[in-house]
Amino acid sequence: MTEITTEKARIGAPSAQPFIDGFTEEGESLSPINAAGAKSPLAGASAKSHSHGGGEGIPDSSRAGRLTSYKLADFKPLTGLEEDWRFTPLKRLRGLHSEVLSGAAPAVSVSGPDAVIVESVGRDDQRIGNAGIPEDRVSANAWENFAEATVVTIPEEFEADSEITVNITGSSADAAAQHLVIVAKKFSKAVVVLNHTGNAVVAENVEIVVEDSANLTVVSLQEWDDAAVHASSQQAKIGRDAKLKHVMVSLGGDLVRVTPSARFTAPGGEAELFGLYFADAGQHLEQRLFVDHAVANCKSNVLYKGALQGRNAHAVWVGDVLIRKEAEGTDTYEANRNLLLTEGARADSVPNLEIETGLIEGAGHASATGRLDDEHLFYLMARGIPENVARRLVVRGFLNEIIQQIKVPALEERLTDAVERELALTEN
Repeated sequence: MTEITTEKARIGAPSAQPFIDGFTEEGESLSPINAAGAKSPLAGASAKSHSHGGGEGIPDSSRAGRLTSYKLADFKPLTGLEEDWRFTPLKRLRGLHSEVLSGAAPAVSVSGPDAVIVESVGRDDQRIGNAGIPEDRVSANAWENFAEATVVTIPEEFEADSEITVNITGSSADAAAQHLVIVAKKFSKAVVVLNHTGNAVVAENVEIVVEDSANLTVVSLQEWDDAAVHASSQQAKIGRDAKLKHVMVSLGGDLVRVTPSARFTAPGGEAELFGLYFADAGQHLEQRLFVDHAVANCKSNVLYKGALQGRNAHAVWVGDVLIRKEAEGTDTYEANRNLLLTEGARADSVPNLEIETGLIEGAGHASATGRLDDEHLFYLMARGIPENVARRLVVRGFLNEIIQQIKVPALEERLTDAVERELALTEN
């Protein structure tokens, strides 16, 4: 379908993505550890303890060694040199990493089956903090500044016959913090849609708890107004024989940075992480995900697809998969595909696979970025289809694989229409 150069990495092989010297976008900077001739911190047995249950390791090395803390002061001020922030234009974060987040959080309303429990709770609620600890400065800033949290609970053994929609509507450009908790009790089954719209400058923490044998789908839709800035940490904890499908869709906003993570806590868990993003001129859409195989006999599958058009349209995808030494029998794969529709667009794709045991079922990753295939366009045009229509058909088919994973007909139709509107902005 596309002119894409694909290199499927071997187990444990480094990413084929080259490091690029000297970003021109405001606020961006590459980490010195990636400069030519620099020594990699991956070598050595140095270890460091982190506050509040953090991992072990050294900064910017093993994903297991990432600093985790509820305290903003434990995270150094960002410079753009950090590996985790080297692609992000910090000046466009509008203070989410450096200012007190005292603005009004976007309004939250929830609709769905009557059996679903929706609560607004204070910071001292025992369910808050169960799924994960902040892993970066923006997430910690959101933790310190949110006033109350919205908790959505799917009762034990309840199977929702319609989706649960959490409407998150922004109406202010003041930097704000938000906290959401989604709990799928044992043997429950549901689809939860996080619908982000309006204008906002918000740092958001979303906790997702999938208890034993539960089956949960979470769709996070970022369809913000053009000026919105959104940084969202979405951490999931997956129990025994539980299943999580997480679908991330980013379309609107000036800068949107979503960092999903899935952590297995007992054998038999499954996680599917899908993503779709469509970046227009000047837009920065960033996705950084983490799958932590910490126990044996779990499965994960990751597939993100993006399309970009317009000058300085920028998409970033970084996928980290860690297979710890205890995680025998792991089966995992991750892939990212990007389609550049015009000149001046840029996609950065970095798959990372870290393996600490050889006793696994399988592991791999792949990354590809390219343009529309002239031969496929010619094939369609030779059958009487105009070039602009042929281009739209190719892009629609490329992204539809992700849309079909949602399994909510009304939402799939809405996203298909949104992709059509994006394509209508240019000659594609």
